[in-house]
Amino acid sequence: MNAQAKLDNPQLRLMGGLERALFHNRVAVLLLFLLASLLLGYQALSLRADASFTRMIPTSHPYIQNYLRFEEVLRPQSNVLRIIVENPEGEILTPAFLETLREVTDKVFYIPGVDRGKLKSLWTPNAVWSEVTTEGVRSGRVIPDGYDGSAQAMAQVRQNILRANMLGSLVANDLRSTIIRVPLLDNDPQSGQPLDYGAFSQALEQQVREHFAAKGVTIRVSGFAQIIGDLLAAASNIALFFALTVVLISALLYLYCRCWRSTAVTVFTCLLTVVCQLGILSLLGYGLDPYSILVPFLIFAIGISHAVQNINLMVSEAAQGHAPIDASRRTFRALFIPGTTALLADAVGFITLLVIDIGVIKQLAITASIGVFVAIFTKMFLLPVLMSYVGVSPRAIARQHARAKASWPVFRRLAAVVEPRLAVPLVLASLVLLGFGYQARQDLKIGDLDGGAPEFRPEARYNQDNAYLLSHYTTSTDVYVVMFKTPNEQCSRLAAADLANQLARQLREVEGVEAVQSLYDTMRFNIVARNEGNPKWAELSRDPYVMNNARSGVAAEQLDSNCSLVPISLYLRDHKAQTLSRVSAAVEQFKQQQASGAYEILQAAGNAGIEAATNSVIKHSEKLMLILVFVIISLVVWWEFKSLKVTFALMAPLYLSTVLCEAVMAKMGLGVKIATLPVIALGVGIGVDYGIYLYSRMENFLRQGMDLRRAYFEALKTTGTSVAFTGITLALGVSTWAFSSLKFQADMGVLLVLLFVWNMVGALVLMPALIALLQKTMPSVK
Repeated sequence: MNAQAKLDNPQLRLMGGLERALFHNRVAVLLLFLLASLLLGYQALSLRADASFTRMIPTSHPYIQNYLRFEEVLRPQSNVLRIIVENPEGEILTPAFLETLREVTDKVFYIPGVDRGKLKSLWTPNAVWSEVTTEGVRSGRVIPDGYDGSAQAMAQVRQNILRANMLGSLVANDLRSTIIRVPLLDNDPQSGQPLDYGAFSQALEQQVREHFAAKGVTIRVSGFAQIIGDLLAAASNIALFFALTVVLISALLYLYCRCWRSTAVTVFTCLLTVVCQLGILSLLGYGLDPYSILVPFLIFAIGISHAVQNINLMVSEAAQGHAPIDASRRTFRALFIPGTTALLADAVGFITLLVIDIGVIKQLAITASIGVFVAIFTKMFLLPVLMSYVGVSPRAIARQHARAKASWPVFRRLAAVVEPRLAVPLVLASLVLLGFGYQARQDLKIGDLDGGAPEFRPEARYNQDNAYLLSHYTTSTDVYVVMFKTPNEQCSRLAAADLANQLARQLREVEGVEAVQSLYDTMRFNIVARNEGNPKWAELSRDPYVMNNARSGVAAEQLDSNCSLVPISLYLRDHKAQTLSRVSAAVEQFKQQQASGAYEILQAAGNAGIEAATNSVIKHSEKLMLILVFVIISLVVWWEFKSLKVTFALMAPLYLSTVLCEAVMAKMGLGVKIATLPVIALGVGIGVDYGIYLYSRMENFLRQGMDLRRAYFEALKTTGTSVAFTGITLALGVSTWAFSSLKFQADMGVLLVLLFVWNMVGALVLMPALIALLQKTMPSVK
């Protein structure tokens, strides 16, 4: 390219100016990076794990907005913990166990974040019984005020439990354990800040589970807060696998380049990228939630992907006799534009996650985008300057000379894929594979497909605790709450009660619904009780005085203070996506059939209702996210290469990888949810790097007058080896995640391995074949 052409090209002018500024001021650049690294590294030390109930739910979804409007009433069925206190020695009705249960209740009561007014156990005032006698209705506390631990008192407590109909709900069917139901506040009442689930679960672990295990009782916990707490507690496990991956990648990188200097500098800059990313997060007031805690590794992987290209070209330039600073400048000149373009594509892949209106995914997108932003500086500016000082070892140069003299028989045969005789069958085979992928992905579901917490393995403590609860209690822990809204003081009118009962009867017929409870069940019992227990009175009355009397004294969780909201609780068999979809559709169908201006039927609360809203958002956002990922990354690629044919050739392999990844998810029984949704966007962003680097190198050789096959062969010898090494190395690194105790980390590891390998193969094989079929010669640059 002549001097005038360089002056007319704004990209080249920018790159030339940056090159001069960078290498003429190397000491100043290193000092600037040193100061920034010290500052951000210090900030990173204050970074804390962070999780919030509201960030885990789609707050703009209509279901969640309805829940937030009436959160005070609905919280006991939504963000709630169930603490199971088990007596391993036998039944709970012993003086020693009940005294221990009282101590556990008191301990839990004083943990910050507990909604103390709605806490419920056998010892709390809201655990009451009532019965109908010849003298009228009698009621009292399950553990009476005069309880003294005597045999008579034990018999009384047993009778009260049966009177209160707590067997199977608050007390196990076998009487060997009981539940403390613990609704949680969104904000810590002491600090006013969002509740720190890490600190809460740690306090629960130390003050309750460990403390009372020493007293001979078994504590089991089920609920959202415990899931988050266990995920945060597993951070050390994630850190261990991160360290293992770094060590493995470093060893493979040394075996590839045979230069300790290059390996050390590369790994150092990649780790520095992660540290600076965490420091910026801390400065912005963010933390790391359980689902973003794997992002630092992805940023490390991106850094390795780009750094390998730098090392490979640096060694090649040094082998041609260039001094370290000249080799580094030439490397910077060759890689700055394609490298920056690839990093911008990575950032786009992350940023598109912002369309998913769930706080935890938005934070993941921001966290990853910050990491890519930092990588642009560390990989494009700091690494070349460091390499200009350390250079490469004589052993690496000698190995490069040997590689230059090698005949590369494998690459020579691979280069034949650009010939029509091989390119056409290869593209046809890819289309067949795409068809199989489309067929298999039809079974891909939204949401959880397993019981318990799919983030953990079946043998994990949380899933064992949850399994115990399901096997020993009748009442399900998966609660879907429908909100029945009436005008003020109208919830106990017969018209309202009749409509709510029609809804309850219809929902009882939905597959997966095991029981339905609401205020009106309690009111019916109270009417019977006030009429000498005569079953003929087991109906709701037209008389408003009878109805108002029947709702007096009911639990606060069954209606609001204005008698304008009645939660209708559906106890489900599980929280699988199909079950939630059936329930949601049934409620909507009833609303359409029984529309009434005076009454509203709103969805949804309860842990199952919130999950249904989350599934809905993911279902409607998934395709939009993928479309945006491919459209925007395609625009970045087109902006770089100014060719629609080249853009298609680079993006088609990524689309094939995405379809195959979704097909594998369907076959593995993985649903599309918060833990798995970001993987595909991240895979596309990282995968496009391979094609950009390889085609950029091919374009340089084509400018020199080579034909397509020769240009492809030469690109394989240089950039192609780096792409293959990067794909295989990163795949090997994340494959170690399969041994993680966290199932969601193991699942992400499997999906990333597939994406890394498929994207690598697509860039090395399918992309050149498409180029060959789309145009006989590459676009020339004048």
